[in-house]
Amino acid sequence: MTPATLFLHADAALREVIDQLDPADFSAPVPKEWSQLESPTLLGILGRHAYDEAWIPDVLAGRAAADGDPYADVDLLGDDPIASYDALNDKATAAARSGDIAETFRFTYGDYPADEGFAHLATYRAFQAYSIAKHFGVPFHLSPELVAGFNEHVTPHADEWRQWGVFPRAIEPPADADDETRLLCTLGFWQP
Repeated sequence: MTPATLFLHADAALREVIDQLDPADFSAPVPKEWSQLESPTLLGILGRHAYDEAWIPDVLAGRAAADGDPYADVDLLGDDPIASYDALNDKATAAARSGDIAETFRFTYGDYPADEGFAHLATYRAFQAYSIAKHFGVPFHLSPELVAGFNEHVTPHADEWRQWGVFPRAIEPPADADDETRLLCTLGFWQP
């Protein structure tokens, strides 16, 4: 699996979870570590993901927030947050499938070759999907394709990325762990 395909699978996984959210939960608090907001809520997290999706076509084209941020202080969610997120996700998916990808992705935390950049984007999405689903009781599993893609492109870098604060400490997997659970334990996200 290419890193771009891994991103597409992870982006689809996050959308799968978001599409199952109950708008009645939008004001519900979420763990502080999910956000830099003082009192993060599910709607705030959804807004952050909408902002991230809005940026995908620009990031894939090699642009960065330092060039100007057209999405700052813009209400990207409107009156129907899930539908608005889905529309942004459609644009991000189209950009990733276009094949017109910059050699370097310019994130706020540094510049990375496109393949590594796609792995960063995929990681954020897949583990937010898992975390949101667990927190709100949404049925969800990382697909076998995602597990294989992460084992290929992300777990070899887990210890390095852990030093940057991307992953929590690894967890000892249960004796009967399946492939998804082993991956989640390796990256420190598993929740019984």
